[in-house]
Amino acid sequence: MTTNAGASEFSVAILAEFVKLGVRHVVLSPGSRSQALALAAAELELAGLLTLSVRIDERSAGFLALGIGVESGMPALMITTSGTAVANLMPSVLEAHHSGVPMILLTADRPEELRGIGSNQTTHQHGIFGEFVRFAREVEAPSAGGFDPAYPGELASAVLLAATGRSGASGPVHVNMAFREPLSGEFDRSILAGLTAQRSEPAVSSEFAARPEPAARLEPAVPPVSAAPTEQVSHNARAASVVSVSIAPNTVVVAGHGAGRAAEEAAHALGAPLFAEVSSGAHFGRNLVVAYRQLLATPEFGGRVRRVIVFGHPTLSREVPQLIQRDGVETIVVRGQAAEDYNPGHRVTQWADAIEIVRGEQADPAWLGSWVAASRELLADSPPAQDPSVDAARARTDDHKAIREFTKAQLAVFREVVTRRMLVEAVWQKTWPHDRLVFASSRLVREADRVVPGKNISVHANRGLAGIDGTIATATGIALASQLAGASGTGPAPAAGNAAAGTTRVVLGDLAFLHDVGSLLNTPGEAMPRIQLIVGNDGGGTIFDTLEVARTAEKTPFDRVLYTPHEVAVADLASAYGWNYLLVENRGQLDEALVSPHARTIIEVPLSR
Repeated sequence: MTTNAGASEFSVAILAEFVKLGVRHVVLSPGSRSQALALAAAELELAGLLTLSVRIDERSAGFLALGIGVESGMPALMITTSGTAVANLMPSVLEAHHSGVPMILLTADRPEELRGIGSNQTTHQHGIFGEFVRFAREVEAPSAGGFDPAYPGELASAVLLAATGRSGASGPVHVNMAFREPLSGEFDRSILAGLTAQRSEPAVSSEFAARPEPAARLEPAVPPVSAAPTEQVSHNARAASVVSVSIAPNTVVVAGHGAGRAAEEAAHALGAPLFAEVSSGAHFGRNLVVAYRQLLATPEFGGRVRRVIVFGHPTLSREVPQLIQRDGVETIVVRGQAAEDYNPGHRVTQWADAIEIVRGEQADPAWLGSWVAASRELLADSPPAQDPSVDAARARTDDHKAIREFTKAQLAVFREVVTRRMLVEAVWQKTWPHDRLVFASSRLVREADRVVPGKNISVHANRGLAGIDGTIATATGIALASQLAGASGTGPAPAAGNAAAGTTRVVLGDLAFLHDVGSLLNTPGEAMPRIQLIVGNDGGGTIFDTLEVARTAEKTPFDRVLYTPHEVAVADLASAYGWNYLLVENRGQLDEALVSPHARTIIEVPLSR
């Protein structure tokens, strides 16, 4: 291998190994030091071996990679250049860490001899993410003598093991790769032809799972300046445990974010009420209690609970952690992929990786029935706005007066001003299993959690740290993974219901929208999935109006530092970034907008404060 081919040869080799192991998505932001990785990724996409997404802003790119990992379960490769580009990945790394989402960061760097001497765009990158990555590896620059041919495969195997949780809990992984000048050159393209010939759809084999951690290192052309450690590992390993749970009176099941179907199945087996957050993956089934928050606040219901079984990460209510901290309540938490064990008030009794239902006495149907009936009654007290698409057959009659009255009533529904509840219910009604629904950490996700009925659909949200940043980018990654990868054959097959035919709808407040407005930018020629951004615009952060501080603070300082009003013209932003734009002012317009045929649409819904 010639010297000027070192960076390119190694970049192609390592990316090819990831492709062999099933990685199908690369996200990159441009930069000089990472040019060999970027050009190699472009060549692999041209060969039909992966899907490449290019984003100018590394923060947006990081959340795009996060969304791909959320939807596909496999990590995307995130490629950046050196310096502040790496630091801009921190928000998405934190979310991936706390949510247990796989992600692989390939960051380019200067070699050792150029560090610590004031070189341009150079900082201390290895270990920059600290405890928030599962595995960190420093890869020294290839020398003129080349590199061990076995090393790229060993490195890729170890990295994917850590990212996907096969050596602990899944999450982000960091590989910091040094490159010397020249930063790119010619490489042997026969490796691409070989990959194309042998490519099969990804499946992590038992052979891969058993691969040892790599011991080899690239030989540096110049000895390192310091003897800094080259590897950092955070396994988050813990002994797997299964806890036996018997059917017992006064038991409830809580499904927090990411709980999955296991929570619904446990509630069904135990005959227990199910309190499933809207992004839990368990917000369906006959045990579902939608109005659980209101009922938990009453002694007739919440006061009688004696055992709580928790799946996932509850984040949308105060009532659940208050229940767990109450005296006389036993709590069992079934661990998920979150980085920390859920333990409000340090009052959790027991943790498990899974539970086993012990068949014994029969569950009391009156316990479950009373919760479900009371929840339905509470929701009926404030009924949702009538769907204007209600079957006109209800007016089936020869009485012309009745027909006129029905038409008048329907017109009134169409003209009804949109409320928060109407907005989330309309989006919920229009979303089906082949679609994807994403909520920002705005006021609207809490509104949905209070009122939407059970429905087995894919709902996502960044609830690891519940930040508003990166929502648009995350949703775009989810849409890409669910629609384009399956349709093109370069990624995981679409989920049941042909996800390639679906739409990703994103419900977010105006501040969450503005915080990630840079993610509206799409490079010409880039794949763009079907995605709708439904922006509930109430002129600022009205979520703070619901907190205690709103009742005590003076209005002027409160508005400035918490509500943070704005006068942004969303229509102008949509035009600048090339998105279709629709303004919705009533229920009829909302329903029509939600079935818009445009690939990428911003739907602005003005809401009262």
